[in-house]
Amino acid sequence: MIFDSLKNAWNVADLRKKIGYTLLMFLIFRIGAHIPIPYVNHDVLKNMLGSGGMFDFMDTLSGGSFKRLTVFALSITPYVTASIILQLLTIVIPSLERLAKEGDFGRKKITQYTRYGTVILGFIQAFGLTFGIRSALIIPSTPWKWPIYILVALVLTAGTAFLMWLGESITEKGIGNGISLIIFAGIVSRVPDAIKYLYSMLSVHEINVFSILGLAVIVIFIIAGVVYVQEGQRRVSVQYAKRVVGRRVYGGQSSHIPLKVNQAGVIPVIFAISLLAFPQTIATWMPTSGFARFVNTWFSMNGTLQSIPYMLLYGVLIIFFTYFYTAVTFNPVDVADNLKKYGGFIPGLRPGRPTAEYLSKILSRITLAGGIFLALIAILPTIVIGLTGLKNIYFGGTSLLIVVGVALETMKQIESQLMSRHYQGFMK
Repeated sequence: MIFDSLKNAWNVADLRKKIGYTLLMFLIFRIGAHIPIPYVNHDVLKNMLGSGGMFDFMDTLSGGSFKRLTVFALSITPYVTASIILQLLTIVIPSLERLAKEGDFGRKKITQYTRYGTVILGFIQAFGLTFGIRSALIIPSTPWKWPIYILVALVLTAGTAFLMWLGESITEKGIGNGISLIIFAGIVSRVPDAIKYLYSMLSVHEINVFSILGLAVIVIFIIAGVVYVQEGQRRVSVQYAKRVVGRRVYGGQSSHIPLKVNQAGVIPVIFAISLLAFPQTIATWMPTSGFARFVNTWFSMNGTLQSIPYMLLYGVLIIFFTYFYTAVTFNPVDVADNLKKYGGFIPGLRPGRPTAEYLSKILSRITLAGGIFLALIAILPTIVIGLTGLKNIYFGGTSLLIVVGVALETMKQIESQLMSRHYQGFMK
């Protein structure tokens, strides 16, 4: 079915142009992912970063740019962080809330603020990364130390700003959400390296065929589970009362409110892993300290019993942020008020407060299921490492969650555009 949709889309000139433009942007992204930052000793950098849950996750999102420290090392994560902050501030600050309700003009202003926030956050993260790996920088003499720090930080920030433009260009002229597709392209680009690594491990008999088959079975089950949960929703029936306006009769239809099981998407995982990244980042700056030894022992996904506290804390944070972000993005009181305003009601319930309490009760139950699902997917790499013995490969359930989610949304957009072009109506 997917291949049929892609084939039909390629036969439509307009969609073919959009898909071609998107692929061209992917090519530019992959070229930039191999342009190195100046004044960097990559041998020292490789030994410094090593392997770890957070660093491997960042490297996966950036398509291998993070550990090579190329111009796209920060990937598009500052933009995602800025977008999340703006969404939260829209709920807290009344002026931003009013701006968000002003239609196209308000959305453009919020997008502009997001761009400014991306550049600011990008420079802060870039300078922090530069200062953290300062021993891997090639500095000719002492007076050049701070100018080189600032230069490297500016280059990293410029790479993030260019990726932001690239993503917005894909959204405008290509197909799908450009920011999500850039993250998708970064993750998918790591697949050949993973296959090559598995083949090399199999060649020297460090792993066996059954480990690879077990990994493949787990991946298939994860993809099926992600699709099932991503598409899962609880439909709350809604009935609209009939209204007479002049000589016209409005209402009387039946509809439903779709409450998704995974209302928050992958954002709770990003929040949780960002919070847990602080100890690992500080430990990188002090590699010989007792704090670093404690973090490397108890706060890493190494597939041993010592990683259980990390897994439990990670899972609890994901469930907490799932509830938090769902509460931010979905307000049962507003939904109940809008239903009452337009003459809608849930059968058996009075409009207003009883409807809001009913929606809140349902949302609380399905959010728990969605949070547990996200937590299981996120801690899956540790379980896979322990079962298969693949110590040096980052098998990310979070990565699969992002890839499958973006692929589903992009295919929905392609199919909707195909339907709008092939729809013939009742006249034929």
